[in-house]
Amino acid sequence: MSDHKPIGALEATVVPRFAGPGTFARIPSIESVPDYDIAVLGVPFDGGTSYRPGARFGPMGIRQASRHLRPRFHVELDTAPLEAVQVVDAGDVPCTPYSIDDAMGQIEGFAREVVGRRGRRIVTLGGDHTVALPMLRAARDEHGPIALIHFDAHLDTWDTYFKAPITHGTVFRRAFEEGLLVEDKSIHVGIRGPIYDQLDLTDDASFGFRVIRAGDLDVLGIDGAVDVVRQRVGDTPVYLSIDIDVLDPAFAPGTGTPEMGGFTSRELLHLLRRLDGLNLIGADVVETAPAYDHAEITCVAAATVAFDLITLMSKTDKGNPDRAAAVTT
Repeated sequence: MSDHKPIGALEATVVPRFAGPGTFARIPSIESVPDYDIAVLGVPFDGGTSYRPGARFGPMGIRQASRHLRPRFHVELDTAPLEAVQVVDAGDVPCTPYSIDDAMGQIEGFAREVVGRRGRRIVTLGGDHTVALPMLRAARDEHGPIALIHFDAHLDTWDTYFKAPITHGTVFRRAFEEGLLVEDKSIHVGIRGPIYDQLDLTDDASFGFRVIRAGDLDVLGIDGAVDVVRQRVGDTPVYLSIDIDVLDPAFAPGTGTPEMGGFTSRELLHLLRRLDGLNLIGADVVETAPAYDHAEITCVAAATVAFDLITLMSKTDKGNPDRAAAVTT
């Protein structure tokens, strides 16, 4: 981080939130600041979708809904994130909608350019869950193998869909095979719904994942689930990937593969905010498909989650050794 004081979001008491720039929460664009710590990056790609397409419009929808945020101070996490670090909107990755392999290379290359130097981190706005794979590849080269905390209705560790090896349902199997993940340090949270075969669960366990199913939260409670996650990842660098369909369709109808029986919005926010202090080196919010949304319910949820991720990163700035921010456990 440079010596410049961070530039925050446009002041809502001066310019109403429905006006002004179209960046995430009206934060500065990447071109308007000399340096930055955290970049919000849109990845409008949904070529790996297996059911309802439309997540390519997710970044645009999330940014629009983020106008509703008041990002100056986060009450629950007791911090002013935009004063602690410089956060910018890096725009959208220009990637092809036709070739999954080409798009993965374009996304990874753009992410490397945005990171630029050691210590910068990215909050990705998807796009379908396929986009997590190139983000993990880019993060691994800086941090080595990473622990994954994966909030989702689905495991996303299947092998192929219609002979395609890289889709939104196969990304974490590929991540394991490529050595991107620390063995026995990753965990799925919120899993539910149907699977293709019992072998799906066996394979997932063989990749070193642990699972907290959505119904387990009724038994463990928020505190118990957070304890399991914390013990699982420890001090390992963590990538946090959030498929918005971890929420029940009542709270997030605008997604490609909805499954009933999911978390409430309050439960998800409580779980995320209790992860304060982890070594969070990257994150994404994916699978928001505005065409199926109603009254921006899903987009507001995704924007709120993205702001929480930015805030968690601002408090646990372990990636930048020059930062003096304390790490709260």
